[in-house]
Amino acid sequence: MQLAINDSWKQQLKEEFTKPYFEALVAFVKKEYASFVCYPKATDIFAAFNYCTFEATKVVIIGQDPYHGPNQANGLCFSVKDGIPHPPSLQNIFKEIATDIGTAYPKSGNLEAWAKQGVLLLNATLTVRSSEAGSHQKKGWEVFTDAVIKHLSNEKQDLIFLLWGGFAKNKIKLIDTNKHKVFVSGHPSPLSANRGYWFGNKHFSKTNEQLRELGRSEIMWAS
Repeated sequence: MQLAINDSWKQQLKEEFTKPYFEALVAFVKKEYASFVCYPKATDIFAAFNYCTFEATKVVIIGQDPYHGPNQANGLCFSVKDGIPHPPSLQNIFKEIATDIGTAYPKSGNLEAWAKQGVLLLNATLTVRSSEAGSHQKKGWEVFTDAVIKHLSNEKQDLIFLLWGGFAKNKIKLIDTNKHKVFVSGHPSPLSANRGYWFGNKHFSKTNEQLRELGRSEIMWAS
């Protein structure tokens, strides 16, 4: 696994890259990609960081695992490649956007446009073996991405964190809530959404309202 990550993040996270856990993680990922079909493709493992630099980050959305089906994962949480059918959680995200800010349901499930506007779409685990959900958990990725969240909290001011579901909510302990705004809700998965824990959270309009108050540009959630 090449450390194909934007220079701004390389500088910010340089101490993590030299730690024993990260060296072991790199060795594990290299072996997995050589031995099995894994997602996303190797050049997209750090896509979240490459589309959204450290300096540009103003909103953070935390997912858990990459999609483990063919041609889905593109290195951004909840995002799929152009032309790929939208997974259920993404469908519910787009439905909430449509009702929250009054736009049409987006055609493409590729969230690169969000990332380019300063939304860090961070999965806790950045790789997965094909058809084996969670197969790369507890190999070191969570240590790394927790360090990313802590570093963002410590080094930046007035970020907006969107924590969806129990897994993401647990990350609040890494965030200084006196410095940053945190919005929490249920997960957009059908199980949670259909029980009333997702729809109506208005996280997208709330985020833009907060950005306006900070004098920052709003996120165009739908094109």
